[in-house]
Formats: sequence, structure tokens, C-alpha cells
Amino acid sequence: MTRPLDERSPVFVIGAGIMGAGIAQVAARAGHPVQLYDAREGAAADAKRKLAASLDALVMKGRLAPEFVQATVARITPATAIDEAAGAHLVVEAIVEQAETKRALFAQLEAVVDADCVLASNTSSISITALARDLQRPGRFVGMHFFNPVPLMKLVEVVSGLQTEPAVAQAIFGLAERWSKTPVHARSTPGFIVNRIARPYYAETLALLQERAAEPAVLDACLRGAGFRMGPCELMDLIGHDTNFAVTASVHEANFGDRRFVPSLVQRELVDGGLLGRKSGRGFYVHAELTVTGPATPPAASAVALPSAARWRVHGHGALVERWLEGLAREGRAFERVEDSAWSGLELDGAQLRQTDGRPAAQVAAETAVRDVALFDRVGTTEPAAGSALAWSASGGATEAWQARAAQCLQAAGWQPQRLRDVPGLVVARTLAMLINEASDAVLQGVCSAPDADLAMKLGVNYPAGPFEWLARWDARQVVALLDRLDAHYRGERYRASPALREQAWLQEARTT
Repeated sequence: MTRPLDERSPVFVIGAGIMGAGIAQVAARAGHPVQLYDAREGAAADAKRKLAASLDALVMKGRLAPEFVQATVARITPATAIDEAAGAHLVVEAIVEQAETKRALFAQLEAVVDADCVLASNTSSISITALARDLQRPGRFVGMHFFNPVPLMKLVEVVSGLQTEPAVAQAIFGLAERWSKTPVHARSTPGFIVNRIARPYYAETLALLQERAAEPAVLDACLRGAGFRMGPCELMDLIGHDTNFAVTASVHEANFGDRRFVPSLVQRELVDGGLLGRKSGRGFYVHAELTVTGPATPPAASAVALPSAARWRVHGHGALVERWLEGLAREGRAFERVEDSAWSGLELDGAQLRQTDGRPAAQVAAETAVRDVALFDRVGTTEPAAGSALAWSASGGATEAWQARAAQCLQAAGWQPQRLRDVPGLVVARTLAMLINEASDAVLQGVCSAPDADLAMKLGVNYPAGPFEWLARWDARQVVALLDRLDAHYRGERYRASPALREQAWLQEARTT
């Protein structure tokens, strides 16, 4: 590619749906003359009218200048035929997610556009290498994956196939920056960066639902309590279960049936029943009954004192440990501090409240010969908002009195305890560990860099932190140990630790010996 892409470069957008219209808006806003085409007669003109109306509404609210809106809309011209792409410097495709349909479109385009016109696909999961295979000039073909809503979401994945010329990928990277986006480079592998790394966020909750560990509202509340804007169930309802299930199935198939990506029977039943989420009125939730704050937000935890105990021992480190130390000092309780303990939590008269390490409470009780064992989840913040939920569980042999005291200890530290069935890793710990693990594998396989993985997950799906930022706050040895315990419990390939993550754990161990 020799022709530069600048604000004067004509852009041809194919597909006048939500994504295509959004791409056209962003390009026109940056100063490009844009042609918008759709195979449905009149669809491009309708999309332009809707865009003009939505921007005029922002003018009425004082959020945009009328001159800016008029200039943006004026730069968009509805096209009536593919042949009108002849003068384009960049063509961006945003049509149906079907490989053969896309390939046929790009073959048609090659007969129309100049030899140095860049061809880009907004595909979210189809291989860029596969889409380019029949092109005469595959080097000019690149993925330009936007996120919905395009005008608001900053991330653009710039995806290179095996034959994509580096200069082409870099030109699209620079163009995305000039469009006020934040681009990241990705290699064309199933799911690219975001759709690949994000799978465990949905998959772990779906697995817990299949085990009847808790209701959807409880699991959502626990992950919101860890800093996520939406829980997995409400997010899947928003995305649409048909769409989310299809992406998971696509990634699973493209990875030759790798069990890390196996689709969920729970979600398939929702899809089979037409319970697709917000678009159908019901998914995990009945959406006519939802409030703007989301489903089942736990009430704010009342301030409570720590329970009485003859002997207190505080083990290890962590956010809750610090809270308990403050509470014990404030209330004038005598306690023993065990900083170099193998676990973190509280010991009250021999009963133990531990942070999960991936084992169920019943297993911990059996292996330690302690009857009264309860576990609490990993926390995402040391300063929880009012009502922040925290998952916990207890061994089947624990007394009711100890279970009540364990919940009281969590509430005294400022969290709202949410009881789960005694499952390994609870919800936040196993979800974060799996996100870290998948990101580690993506970097190992050259899909992206670690900084780009963090950036992509924060901007593409609004995570409170990136997977490697979570890892920096945790410990690779502990993450690997948790995954190994999950792997031993479920006896499958799903929880196998990434070689890159395991190597990091070994290096940490070597530095401490």
C-alpha cells in the first residue's frame, strides 16, 4: 500500500445497520467524505435520516454545535451500488457475520476499487486470514473491529491476517487514532483479543448456574461488588443470548473443541426457548421488572460489631484482613497476628474463616481436621460501596452458630455476604483467575501484548482492570494453585494453567528461595 490515509481519503462503508451507520458517523465526524451502502433498498438513506435526527437531538440538548452536526451529516452520501466504491481509499465492511457472504463481497470489491485501496472487515470473530484467502491482493486486507455503540466506544482491534502487510495494519492503526479511537494490534486468531479473553467472564457464571451454586442475581451482585459495571447474567441479557452463544460456539469450534471454550447447556436452553434477554423481554431476568440500577442490588450492609470470641488469630494479608485488624483494634479486642500464615483470614476459637484458594470448604475441613470452616471470595476493592456483595460458603459439617458468626465477620468488614453452595473458587476468584489465564495464553501465542490485553478489556468491555493488572495485585503462584485445584476438582481440560502463567509462578518461587 502506497497511498496514505488522511482526513481527505474517501471512505466507503458497506452495511447500514447499527455498526455500519456508527462507522460512517465516526469517519464523517473526522472529516472524511463517506458513502454508505446497503443491499437493502433505501436502508442507507434511512440510516442517514436516523443519524441526523439523533445528532439533532444532541444539538437541542446543547451537547453538539449545529454547524458541526450539519457538516458531519453532509459528508455522508447514501450509495445505491457497489460500483460507487470505485474512488474509495478505504472500504469498511459491516455486514452479516457469515464468512462466505463476506468473501463474495470482497471478491466483488476487488473488481471495482483501485489496487491500493485498503479493504477492512468489522468482523468480530471470523478469521481475517480466511476472509482474505481468495483475494488477488490479500496484503491490503485487514480487520478493523469496532465495538457497539461505535461513536462512544473507544476501542478498535486492528487485526492482521497471515498475509496482511504491516504497513496496512499500521495505516489503519494511525487512522483509528485520528478518528479519536484507541487502537490495539491483534493477530487473527479465534475471538481476537476481547471476544477471546472475555469468554471466562460468562463461562464461569454459567458453570456455577449449572451447578446451582446460586441464583443469577446473587452471582451478578458478587461480580458487581468486585468492580464490574454489570454482572455476567445481566450483560448476557443485554448482548442477547443468541449472539453470546454464537460467539462462544464459534470460538469453541475454531479452537477444535478446546474445552476451555465449551458452550453452556444453560445458555443453549435459553436460546432454544427464545429467551434471548432484553430483545425478547426475558432472559435470566424479566426486563419489564428491572430498574435502572440493575437486578437485585443487595441492601446496604448494616454496621455490625465483630462477634465475640475467647481467642482471635488473624492470618495472612489482604483487604479483609486489614479491615479486621482495624476493627479488632478499634473494639479493643486481644488477638494474635500470624503474618506468615499459609492462608489469609480469621481464626475464632479454632473455627476458620479463610479466603478461597480454589478448594471447597468441605475439602479444607477434611484436610485440616477443622470442622467449622467457612470461605470468602476474593475482593476487587478495599473500599466497597454500600451494599457491595461478597460470596462465601461453609463446609457441610460446620455448625449453624459458626456459619452465623462467619457471616457476621464479613459484614463487620463492610461487605454484604452472599451465601453460595460450597463450590471451589467461589465466583470472583475463579473468574479473575480464568481471565488472567486466558490473557496469558493470548500473549504467549502472539495474539497481542500484555499492555494491549489490559487496554482492550478495559475499553472494549469496561472491565475495572485488565487481566495483567489483576495479576500484579495477586500472585502468579496463587493463581496457578487455584487453577490446579479447580482442574483437580473437575478433572477436565477447562482449568489447565497457561504455560506462560505457570512459568511466571516458577520464576516468582525461584526469587523467594
